[in-house]
Amino acid sequence: MQPVISIQQLSKTYASGHSALKTINLDIRKGEIFALLGPNGAGKTTLISIVCGIVNPGTGTVLVDGHDIIGDYRAARSKIGLVPQELFNDAFESVWSTVKFSRGLFGKKPDAAYLEQLLRDLSLWDKKDARLFELSGGMKRRVMIAKALSHEPQILFLDEPTAGVDVELRRDMWNMVRGLRERGVTIILTTHYIEEAEEMADRIGVISKGEIILVEDKQVLMHQLGKKQLTLQLQQPLESIPAELARYPLELVDAGHALVFTFDTQGEHTGIAELLKDLAQKGIDFKDLQSSQSSLEDIFVTLVQESRA
Repeated sequence: MQPVISIQQLSKTYASGHSALKTINLDIRKGEIFALLGPNGAGKTTLISIVCGIVNPGTGTVLVDGHDIIGDYRAARSKIGLVPQELFNDAFESVWSTVKFSRGLFGKKPDAAYLEQLLRDLSLWDKKDARLFELSGGMKRRVMIAKALSHEPQILFLDEPTAGVDVELRRDMWNMVRGLRERGVTIILTTHYIEEAEEMADRIGVISKGEIILVEDKQVLMHQLGKKQLTLQLQQPLESIPAELARYPLELVDAGHALVFTFDTQGEHTGIAELLKDLAQKGIDFKDLQSSQSSLEDIFVTLVQESRA
């Protein structure tokens, strides 16, 4: 299947000499939720801005549903809705006027029924006559989404969509995004909230210092790079790990009151049985044990640290 967005050999260096993007190659599949993760300054917003036609690329090509963003920019841009990180609205316009005007900018015929349903889906219908300066920050964020969807795009970019909003609104927006995907809209999401990607994304891309360092299906990523840990609460604290246990990946924590054993979830043998046997032979008793698995945040932090090394 042809990707809905195809980015090949894309780079961007600003006049200041700052290299924001370095040879980006990335394909986005139609109908997926793709989460782009990276620390501040990694190049996330620059990449989105180039695809959306806001920033000129340096070298390389970008195709949106087969349309080149430079040679066929009108067709490419009409396929895209963008919810930027910063709120930009005409404060004295009403919600209805703002969304209606945004639809008209893309040459779409008036469709009051579609816009009404859009505002209802975003819990904005009762605010349709309110001027934007009267709205809360969360409501303004909803208006930005309504503007981005007003021309019925096939692709929606969400650049830090839930930054600074409360937990309830964040959950509402997650539900809205899932609903859009069910209707065939492709979602590209950048976020600082790792749980947002873990909750919603089909695939994860990690960008660091202007380079894509990994793209993988979320479940595959968490299976391949996730580690499990077994924490044993000891009956008596240890000053150090006995030399006889040095072959195990053990860490002494909590002032010697607990041992943490890290093992590979894909390994043929976890080594837990052997560890417990050796602990018993050494007379090291434990009163409780818990297991835990790496989160997407743990994996992300590890990948970024490795890329900086």
